[in-house]
Amino acid sequence: MLSRLSFPLRVVLTLLLAWGAALLCVALHTPLPWMIGPLLATALCAVAGAPMASWIPLRNLGQWTMGAALGLYFSPEVARMVGSLWWAIALGVVWALLLGWLFSSWLYRRTAARMPEIPARQLRATTYFAGAIGAASEMTLLAEREHARTDLVAASHILRVLIVTLSIPFALQWFGVQPLPDLMPPAIRTVSYSGLALLAALTLCGAGLMLRTGRPNPWFLGALGVSVGLTVADVQLSALPGSWVNAAQLVIGVSLGVRFRREFLSAAPQWLGSVAVGTVALTILCAAFAWLLHAGTGLPWVTLVLGTSPGGIAEMAITAKVLQLGVPVVTAFQVCRLIAVLLVVAPLYRWRYGAPD
Repeated sequence: MLSRLSFPLRVVLTLLLAWGAALLCVALHTPLPWMIGPLLATALCAVAGAPMASWIPLRNLGQWTMGAALGLYFSPEVARMVGSLWWAIALGVVWALLLGWLFSSWLYRRTAARMPEIPARQLRATTYFAGAIGAASEMTLLAEREHARTDLVAASHILRVLIVTLSIPFALQWFGVQPLPDLMPPAIRTVSYSGLALLAALTLCGAGLMLRTGRPNPWFLGALGVSVGLTVADVQLSALPGSWVNAAQLVIGVSLGVRFRREFLSAAPQWLGSVAVGTVALTILCAAFAWLLHAGTGLPWVTLVLGTSPGGIAEMAITAKVLQLGVPVVTAFQVCRLIAVLLVVAPLYRWRYGAPD
C-alpha cells in the first residue's frame, strides 16, 4: 500500500521522518544531527523497503544554501592564507589521484575472480571509476561513456560517502576534538534581509551559469564561487539564517539516504563489502597523509583530515562548518580535488587502457 502513495506524499512523509530523526539526534547530541539523522533514517527505511523519496529541487536548494553559506568564510585575510597553501593543495590533488588509482587496482584484483560474469574490459572500467575519489554522479557519467557497470560504480560512491560522512564526525566526537572558533570565522555573522535577498539573487545567478555551461555540482559550486568572490572583495551583504543551514543539511542527508534500496544490498554483496573495506583503508591513509601536511603547514590536523578525506565536498564542508574546524581550508582542498579528478581521470583511463570498443 505504501508503494502506491503519490510522489509528493512520499516526499512529505520522508521529510517528516527526516525532521524527526534530526530532532532525535539533536537530543542525543550526535555530531551533525541535521544531516546524519535524516541520512541514517531514510537509508534504513529505504533498505527495509519503505518508499522513501527525495525531490531534486529541494536537494538543489540545499546545495545552493550550503555553497552560499560556506563562501562567507573566505575573508580577504583567509583568501591570502589559503593561497599560500597552494603547494599543499596540489599535493592533496596528487595524493587523491594516486589513492584512487591504487583503490581501483585493488578492487579489480579482488573482484575479477568473484565476478566472472562481467567481461574483463568492462570490469576494468567499472573498478577504475568506482575507485576514483570523485562525485558519484560525475563518476557514474564518465563510467557510462566507457561502457562500465554504472550501477556498481554509483553504489560504490554512495557507500563510500555514507561511510566517510558517518565515521569521521563520530570519530572526532569520540576523541574529544574541540572546535576552532578563532581559526577562521565567517566574515559576516548578522542577517540583513535586504542583503540576504541580493546575496540569494547573485548566488542563484552563479548556479544558473554553472548549469548552462554544464559544470559539475552547479548548485553548490556556483553559489560557492559567487559567495567567495563577494567575501574576498569584502562585500558583506548578509549571513544566512541558521534555520536555512539546518534545512539544507536535512535535504542533503535525505538525498543521500534515499539512494539505498533493498535490491541495492542484495545485488552484489561481495562488491559492496570490498568497497566498504577499501573505504576504511582510504580514510585511515588520508588521516596519515593529513598528519604529514599538518607537520609541513602547521594547520590543525583535524582540518586537514576533512580536507583530504575521501568524502563528498558538500558533506565534508558541512562537517567543517558545524564542528568549526576551518571551513575555507577544507573547502579549498575538496574543491580543487574535485575539479582535478573530473578533468584528469577520464583522459588517464584512455591513456592507460585505451578507448572502448
